[in-house]
Amino acid sequence: QAQLVESGGGLVQPGGSLRLSCAVVVSDFSGNPMAWYRQAPGNKREEIARITSTGFTTYADPVKGRFTISRDNVENMVYLQLNNLIPEDTAVYYCNVPYGVRPLYAWGLGTLVTVSS
Repeated sequence: QAQLVESGGGLVQPGGSLRLSCAVVVSDFSGNPMAWYRQAPGNKREEIARITSTGFTTYADPVKGRFTISRDNVENMVYLQLNNLIPEDTAVYYCNVPYGVRPLYAWGLGTLVTVSS
């Protein structure tokens, strides 16, 4: 049974940075693309970045140029580097497989990022 454990969130000032981590406990991690999602208060969960099994990345427009997704296929980890944060980035961040690729794993608890001065 798959397990996703996100960590690394916190309170940061506008313009600051954070690095989120996701431990992925599945049997076929290295062969699957992965993605980061976020859900702001009152909003739907949205996919913001994805990475293929070989490292090709794509980003949603709101985070393009500021966030970087990466993965470690040995340690079964997915990372999201968040730079130049703005208050609109405040959300709970989750990892999972990208929408439309395969059935989603059960969601983890996510990690809360709060951007505020």
